[in-house]
Amino acid sequence: MRGGSTHTLVSSDMRGGTGLAPRGLLWLALALSLTACRVTGHGVHPLSRIAVHRARVALDASAAARASPKLLGSRGEDTAWVTVDFQVPHPSDDDWIGVFSPSEFNASTCPSFQGSGQIPGPSICSAPIKYQLANYSSGYAGSGKGTLKFQLINQRQDFSLGLFTGGLSNPALVAVSNKIAFVNPKAPVYPRLALGKTWNEMTVTWTSGYDISEAYPFVEWGAKGSPHARAPADTVTFGRERLCGEPASTVGWRDPGFIHTAFLKNLRPGKEYYYKIGHTLHNRKVIWGKPKSFTAPPYPGQRSLQRVVIFGDLGKAERDGSNEYQNFQPASLNTTDAVIRDLDNTDIVFHIGDISYANGYLSQWDQFTQQVEPITSRVPYMLASGNHERDFPNSGSFYNGTDSGGECGVPAATMYYVPTENRANYWYMADYGMFRFCVADSEQDWREGTEQYRFIEHCLATVDRAKQPWLIFTAHRVLGYSSGFYYGYNGVFGEPMARQNLEPLWRRYGVDVAFYGHFHQYERTCPVYQEKCVQDGTVHVVVGGGGAYLSNFTTVAPPWSVYRDMDYGFGKLTTSNETTLQFEYRRSSDGQVYDSFTVHKDKQNI
Repeated sequence: MRGGSTHTLVSSDMRGGTGLAPRGLLWLALALSLTACRVTGHGVHPLSRIAVHRARVALDASAAARASPKLLGSRGEDTAWVTVDFQVPHPSDDDWIGVFSPSEFNASTCPSFQGSGQIPGPSICSAPIKYQLANYSSGYAGSGKGTLKFQLINQRQDFSLGLFTGGLSNPALVAVSNKIAFVNPKAPVYPRLALGKTWNEMTVTWTSGYDISEAYPFVEWGAKGSPHARAPADTVTFGRERLCGEPASTVGWRDPGFIHTAFLKNLRPGKEYYYKIGHTLHNRKVIWGKPKSFTAPPYPGQRSLQRVVIFGDLGKAERDGSNEYQNFQPASLNTTDAVIRDLDNTDIVFHIGDISYANGYLSQWDQFTQQVEPITSRVPYMLASGNHERDFPNSGSFYNGTDSGGECGVPAATMYYVPTENRANYWYMADYGMFRFCVADSEQDWREGTEQYRFIEHCLATVDRAKQPWLIFTAHRVLGYSSGFYYGYNGVFGEPMARQNLEPLWRRYGVDVAFYGHFHQYERTCPVYQEKCVQDGTVHVVVGGGGAYLSNFTTVAPPWSVYRDMDYGFGKLTTSNETTLQFEYRRSSDGQVYDSFTVHKDKQNI
């Protein structure tokens, strides 16, 4: 690349990679109806299929639902399995069981939804956390009796399960189970590490039910064998009024609890630190989270083994068979588990947009933080903003879609820390050893003359390439190159106006690799500039196959498209010096490498 660098581009399809051959003409008939991130039958949150406002309370004395055990987490667990036994006198294939929290989920708990005058409010005003069809239980259709299992996580409130007839479109509540709850619903849970604003700072964010008026939040931390210190934590939350539309502000609303962030400073590079999140109550009793550890980041320019995992569009899925994401994210758990299995060989993770796919159903954010907690509690987990976090009409986002479900970026920016200069702007730079990452926000205007454009140029221009030779640009939407079906159909092969504004910057400052999500597939280009393969160009990689439904490619690959795979997977960057950077694309199904390339630099020209 620049400075005498070259690319060795190695494609490997020994394990079934598709190389340059996409899967034919699938969905070609849908060309006129495609939108940038949605195909007919996809992109609709399954909880939105439940017509909550039309639900009726029609309790039937001959129907019943019983949940056990009633008390969860007796040994400090944050998750627990619950069994529900249920029966109805007249079973139907479209009967279903929903998990609700808080356990009182009738209209009396949501006064803002009450009707006025002669118009009554809805009988039920909040969507369930998850649901399963009653006929998932063998023999239910014939006997009207069944048993199902749900996995619940500690979410600050108690739970009850409702048995509904009438399907999802005309639900009638015929039975409600007993209440069940965790021993301490307010307990601190799901720690999330992220880099701070300086290289020797790590942040720890977590969720609890404790307001600062009732408990003091902190992180106890230190190196093994050394005295441990306590770092105080900031506490934030948000209410309905911060959200910008439905369903987030109506049926999708759930109190997010309190989100705490502590800053661990003056870390020694590469040293292992131990930490515990905690809250001191007024009676001086301390409520602890589980003990964890992390390795401090390398200093800028440090030559050491550095390994970066990067993907987009992960979302969440359920291990209990609940069907909310049964057809929408079949690989979310595969990707999560593959990263967890390789965590000893991973130093930092970048999740570049479309994070939880909560789409306005706020309970899903808790479930996502629990799903990725084995990763986020051990290595920095850095986010970028995507359309499913930010976009909503008249909210100030660059795009006018409804993909955030009325969240408008509030839950994402609150639940996870990123080292932005202004939390309203979801762009930032991150220095990690020999890497400089410039993380853009594709949902905000990036065009020349804007505040974000100035940030991008500043991030690219200020890196000392002698110390940090590897310059990486990331964004959620494809601001570079993609032969995804929609981008090919619009004739731009990327977001309109993106390359026109940003490619001169990538060229001028020598960006080595640019990563994107948004399109749910894997694609890698040659080193490219102005749609031509050139020795000193930037390699553009789409790693959007984290977990959401797959997206198709154009039927013919452009000349700059080197490798394409319509499958689930993630990327991994590895370097230990200033002359060689290796990239691997791994499928989530088996964790094996299906494509790779190496960037070589001439040391004397760095």
